[in-house]
Amino acid sequence: MKTILLAACLTLVAAEAQAISRYDPTRMSCDRVQATIARQGAVILRYQSTRVPGLPLYDRYVQSQQFCNLGEVRKRAYVPSADTKSCPVYICKRPEFDRHFRRRILQD
Repeated sequence: MKTILLAACLTLVAAEAQAISRYDPTRMSCDRVQATIARQGAVILRYQSTRVPGLPLYDRYVQSQQFCNLGEVRKRAYVPSADTKSCPVYICKRPEFDRHFRRRILQD
């Protein structure tokens, strides 16, 4: 019984440690968006598309490469904020192969 209780407690602690905060960058200044990401390491930013009314957009934004998964690289992205349409932030992406290199592999 103690083992089951201990396992349940450890699972709960692990789940809390992996929780990621969510924010609407359009309600924050660009400086505050960047400071929040720097402080927390990784956050989810959710906002409405300007091209398609009613379409919510969201992604995970990171402070540094260490918050990216294996095989991903940190790349610059832009989100709208309360004071600018293009607040620079970073996301994790899988690198794309050079088109020529990819075409060559497919032909071989």
